[in-house]
Amino acid sequence: MSLCNAVKSLLAVALVAGVLAWSNDTGKSTTIKGYVLDSACAFTKGLKKPISAECATACAKAGSPLVILTDSGTIYWPIADTTPSSGQNDRLLPFAGQKVTASGKVFERGGSTAMVIEKIQAQK
Repeated sequence: MSLCNAVKSLLAVALVAGVLAWSNDTGKSTTIKGYVLDSACAFTKGLKKPISAECATACAKAGSPLVILTDSGTIYWPIADTTPSSGQNDRLLPFAGQKVTASGKVFERGGSTAMVIEKIQAQK
């Protein structure tokens, strides 16, 4: 086997191993508590909680993604675990402006945190 073929073989093995490692990333099961609010307000207005349920609902209906903002300031982006993926606003809209408890699988990448929500309910 030539050196070139050996390098190609090693690169192929590394690529397959990387793809398998990436595809096996199942996320970490977690439960969080936070407010469901408009993503833009969470970033641009520095809110700690929504202005109102009506405001969060209006922003969501205008197309802005809803997120969950925890008391620690972490913003969780709700994502689907399907391919192709789908938006999660329909699922979060009933909770817009409310404090919720959500559980599911959490993924982190590049400073962002996302959650595949398995269960969500309003806090009492």
